[in-house]
Amino acid sequence: MRRQIVAGNWKMNLRFSEAEELLNEIAEGVEEITSKNVELIVCPPFTYLEMAMDFAGEGAFSIGTQNVNEKDFGAYTGEISAPMLKSMEIEYCIVGHSERRKYYGETDETVFRKVEALQKSDLTPIVCIGETLEEREANNHFQVIKKQLENYLFTLQPLDFSGIIFAYEPVWAIGTGKTATPNQAQEIHAYIRGLIQEKFGKEIARKQVILYGGSCNATNAKELFAQADIDGGLIGGASLNAPDFIKIANSFAK
Repeated sequence: MRRQIVAGNWKMNLRFSEAEELLNEIAEGVEEITSKNVELIVCPPFTYLEMAMDFAGEGAFSIGTQNVNEKDFGAYTGEISAPMLKSMEIEYCIVGHSERRKYYGETDETVFRKVEALQKSDLTPIVCIGETLEEREANNHFQVIKKQLENYLFTLQPLDFSGIIFAYEPVWAIGTGKTATPNQAQEIHAYIRGLIQEKFGKEIARKQVILYGGSCNATNAKELFAQADIDGGLIGGASLNAPDFIKIANSFAK
């Protein structure tokens, strides 16, 4: 059985007191998660990482970040490195989110360099891949996904590649309220797993965790998570509401 993961991406939201309140609610709500197989990951802004680690306690949930610099140290004002995150016992980091690609010009190569940096410091990358509305309407979504994997990530050694968590995010569904139908999401997830199998073999493909990200919420999560190749969600706006976040974590089939 593959790991079941629900990761919350807070993005650039919440004042300190609001973040503290939300973390407290999540810490209390973890007891309501019915399945012990579900791993909860919270990815707050850098400014709240230390506080988040305190609330996470002894494994109640895990902490990740939303970005990292590909360099270990140096004169890179305003940046945060993987060794810094590791020294705080952070476990996960989101890389390649469509907002990073769109607003900050990150490329497939940038994402690859960040994956390398994270793995060198024993952090787990959550790598986002996905197509825009224009690419889907042009029926190019399969080619886009294939390119995002083959350009650089497929050059990793099998063991390193298998350590990645992927998040398929249809860019047209992020923050828009639109969601890929369960069939659309499953189709892409199965396609991704198929590409991984062709490159790295059946065993790695079978174990690879692939999350869905794209307006996943407490209402639609159960149907999405019921699909054969969807292993959980990378949650945006709904992760800012503790009851909804916990309900999403309880959406896996019993």
